[in-house]
Amino acid sequence: ALKTSYSPYSKFRVGTAILLADGEVILGSNQENVAYPSGLCAERVALFAIGALRPGAVIKRMAITAQTDNFEIKKPVTPCGACLQVMSEFEQRQDEEIEVIFYCIGGEALKVKGIKSLLPFAFLEDRLVG
Repeated sequence: ALKTSYSPYSKFRVGTAILLADGEVILGSNQENVAYPSGLCAERVALFAIGALRPGAVIKRMAITAQTDNFEIKKPVTPCGACLQVMSEFEQRQDEEIEVIFYCIGGEALKVKGIKSLLPFAFLEDRLVG
């Protein structure tokens, strides 16, 4: 997934691979735009592709990694708040925890079971009803 990253400005490539319950793997990579807020993170690229192309598919596992030419990444990179929010809603919709693996190329890995442990106070649908 890192190979398809479009990150000419930051040179910070992020890739994610998502394993679905049926065994299919969906890839996502960060996509930058010269107008920075217009880009998308790798996690949301992959998740929104699943939402559009495989509605109802169950996500079992996500693996996320990053790479840059600017410096050595020594620790696993975790998702931004916006990605965690989207991941949280996907997990809630499928009513099954998603395992997430954060991998540092040439370094350590971190494994987490369930998005709730990463974003315990996610804004979810039940907050919108009275």
